[in-house]
Amino acid sequence: MARLNRKGFCDSRCWLGGRQHEMGRPFSNDLRERVVAAVVGGELPGGSSVFGVAVSSVVKWSQRYRATGSVAPGKMGGRRKPVLEPHRAFIRERISQTPHWTLHKLKDELAARGVNVSHNAV
Repeated sequence: MARLNRKGFCDSRCWLGGRQHEMGRPFSNDLRERVVAAVVGGELPGGSSVFGVAVSSVVKWSQRYRATGSVAPGKMGGRRKPVLEPHRAFIRERISQTPHWTLHKLKDELAARGVNVSHNAV
């Protein structure tokens, strides 16, 4: 799932209609609870059409309810710590020593130091 930046736009650089699209907000917990109660209680086997939500949403909400006992959405957004920040000096040193190295070689060097990242992260 894409994360939102400070302006409310998706960080994955998706473009829709010539501009970045804004991510939708999760459905309210009230709606989620009513849908899951109706479906789990057997009142509405096809509850998605009555409430106007997708069948896939009802399935995911029901699975979340069975797994956690709550229909509340999981955490959205947030900031990830830079994985390579502690190794910045090492990376700069290796690049200055051999500037013609590929990203894959540098990734292998980091793996030898116990840092498992993709070449895209490097």
